[in-house]
Amino acid sequence: MDEVIKIVNDIKVGNIKPIYFLMGEEPYYIDKLAEYIEKNILSEEEKGFNQTVLYGRDVSIEDVVSAAKRYPMMADRQVIIVKEAQDLSRTIDKLEAYAGNPMETTVLVFCYKYKTLDKRKKVTKLLGQKGLVYESKKLYENQVGDWIKRVLSGKGYTIEPKANAMLVEFLGTDLSKINNELEKLQIILPKGTAITPIHIEENIGFSKDYNVFELRKAIGERNQIKAYKIAENFAHNPKDYPLVMTTGLVFGFFIQLLKYHGLKDKNPKNVATAIGVNPYFLKEYDLAIKNYPMKKVSQVVSALRDIDIKSKGVGANALPQSDLLKEMLFKIFN
Repeated sequence: MDEVIKIVNDIKVGNIKPIYFLMGEEPYYIDKLAEYIEKNILSEEEKGFNQTVLYGRDVSIEDVVSAAKRYPMMADRQVIIVKEAQDLSRTIDKLEAYAGNPMETTVLVFCYKYKTLDKRKKVTKLLGQKGLVYESKKLYENQVGDWIKRVLSGKGYTIEPKANAMLVEFLGTDLSKINNELEKLQIILPKGTAITPIHIEENIGFSKDYNVFELRKAIGERNQIKAYKIAENFAHNPKDYPLVMTTGLVFGFFIQLLKYHGLKDKNPKNVATAIGVNPYFLKEYDLAIKNYPMKKVSQVVSALRDIDIKSKGVGANALPQSDLLKEMLFKIFN
């Protein structure tokens, strides 16, 4: 995020590069930077003749270079944005000549999503020397919660740890998807609101009682009645709670417990970092490692691998989801 802020600040003060090559696994910042350039470099009057959006599937590198070599009309610059530029990956080396000598009156932006250029290639080095190469890396799951807090703080909101965890649990690391949901909340809730699990449930559609987060908590507490009740709800809503996702998240929980058992230094701050959880939730893990000794955790991990294979249709004779969920819980609790 710091690098993105620097790029934006440079543009604001007029330090504008002739080429922006935005690449990487996380499309959110690629889209945001391209959107900022599209909205802010040219005035509204200049955009009509001097701003062009191209799509990688519809053009060749030669087409892009030809457009980039044109001079602006009644403006200091023209802006060309190539969206879905990853579709040009096979011929991207043809950009070398232009990258080595770009037009100073053109701002050429490539949105090269889900891929990266080989940093050893000549074209990559030239793009970095004459322009700017930005790599948008995917966040790890344990980094997403902090990202959510920063984004909301910048908009004048806070979020309770459980509500934050619910968003991460159900939306994963897709920042675009998370941001869309946060924007919905900002429309509905007044600035200064502390976002709670109830806000998440009422406005985004996640049940605060029937979700993988609560299932995992019930398992950690060895609360069998609650766990089976949640599993029954999942079985009736397989589209919302696919078994593969459920087993994956429960498996992740027991892997974290396995790591916790193996730690020599059980200082809470170190534990939270080592197993990748918010310190706020560490009490739940403290209880879980008491309820599940290391030997039992190892057995559960092995059983969950078996359930995962069955959930994908291997050797299960097409067992319904409800039966596999019950089998999973039986093997965890017994």
